[in-house]
Amino acid sequence: MKICLIEPFHTGSHAAWAEEYGRYSRHDIGLLTLGGRHWKWRMHGGAVTLARHFMAKDGGVDLLLSSDMLDLTTFLALTRAKTAGLPVALYCHENQLTYPWSPDDADPAMQRDAHYAFINYTSALAADAVLFNSSYHRDAFLGQLPEFLKSFPDQHELESLAPLAAKSSVLPLGLDLQRLDRHRPLRPEAADKPPLILWNHRWEYDKNPEEFFNALYRLQEEGVAFEVAVLGEAYRKSPPVFAEARQRLGERIVQYGYVEDFAGYARWLWRADILPVHSHHDFFGASVVQALYCGCTPLLPRRLAYPEHLPAERHDQCLYNDYEDLLQRLRRLLKRPSPGDDGKLRAHVARYDWRQLIGRYDDLLEQLSTGEKIREVS
Repeated sequence: MKICLIEPFHTGSHAAWAEEYGRYSRHDIGLLTLGGRHWKWRMHGGAVTLARHFMAKDGGVDLLLSSDMLDLTTFLALTRAKTAGLPVALYCHENQLTYPWSPDDADPAMQRDAHYAFINYTSALAADAVLFNSSYHRDAFLGQLPEFLKSFPDQHELESLAPLAAKSSVLPLGLDLQRLDRHRPLRPEAADKPPLILWNHRWEYDKNPEEFFNALYRLQEEGVAFEVAVLGEAYRKSPPVFAEARQRLGERIVQYGYVEDFAGYARWLWRADILPVHSHHDFFGASVVQALYCGCTPLLPRRLAYPEHLPAERHDQCLYNDYEDLLQRLRRLLKRPSPGDDGKLRAHVARYDWRQLIGRYDDLLEQLSTGEKIREVS
């Protein structure tokens, strides 16, 4: 089966997902992409450019698989000579309806922010199947739509929600987790080293770095021993708290900044002991899953997609309720380090590896191409 995978924002986790699916799939996956920058313009204008590229290509396809960054309705309208009757799946890495807006973004104050969410909504209506990367993501998007549609003057189209929900299912993000195994150290770290705390997320406001570093400042004032590796990708307007933390934590920071090569990144994950996560928002949390696979002890909020990444019997141990609860748990872990990962968390998240998921992806899209109703597999 020939699949055209359309990604207007081809960078980071979006690019990894698209390229890795093409690598592991039994189907013939052709990528149609634009560079991962100017995300708002990609949502507005990317469909026009990609439609032109699609129409210029020779040969046909059996199915379209698009990410949520595409204005699917515009794309299909401009390519109807080729795409009329083709099955279409929309894969939602995120959505602009429930994504928190940056405090530096002028659009909400100027009342321009609703349009991006509306693109997600109409794209979902136009697709034959809507695939979300987590149960949390699906439930959050569908749950917020009624209020969103009621915010418009009239013709709220609430009757569109039941059919949309019926064609929505969960298909977790595929990750090349086994690639991390190649960089697992042969010998454990020296036992006399302080526990290593890990930050391996984007340097952005929605990951709540202020709370992460405030917790470390408190523990530093108490004289608790620890080191911290601050990984993750920084952007031009990264929150100033990162530079402040570098100064205040000093020699406790043993790595500061993005690690360009995957081998170096993987080695830090294997070396780290504790992963405290403070994010305001995460539709899936690929960086969290990677750290769990490498044996980090997680401290995760009891919300968002995180409970899905843990066995039910580990929820009370690994999920916290609020900031003070987190601080108490982190303090206890640092003073009495755990004996190490028993392999259960690693085994639980290993189901996200492409080698485990690829059959589910391929079978689901094949069902769609033949007109079958999608049979969701948990």
